Amino acid sequence: MNECVVCGAAVTVADDAVIGELLECPECGSELEVTGLKPVVLSEAPETEEDWGQ
Repeated sequence: MNECVVCGAAVTVADDAVIGELLECPECGSELEVTGLKPVVLSEAPETEEDWGQ
C-alpha cells in the first residue's frame, strides 16, 4: 500500500505499474502519478492545460 501525497489515504498500486502511470486517490480524488518504482513513489500529477491551437 502507498499513501496519497495530498490526503494520506491508502492507494493501491498494481504490481505491474510503470513510471508515468496515473492513478486516482479513492478518498480525495486527486490525480497521482507513479514517479518511481522499487519502492513505488507517488507524486501529485501535474494539471494539464488546455491547448487552444496556439
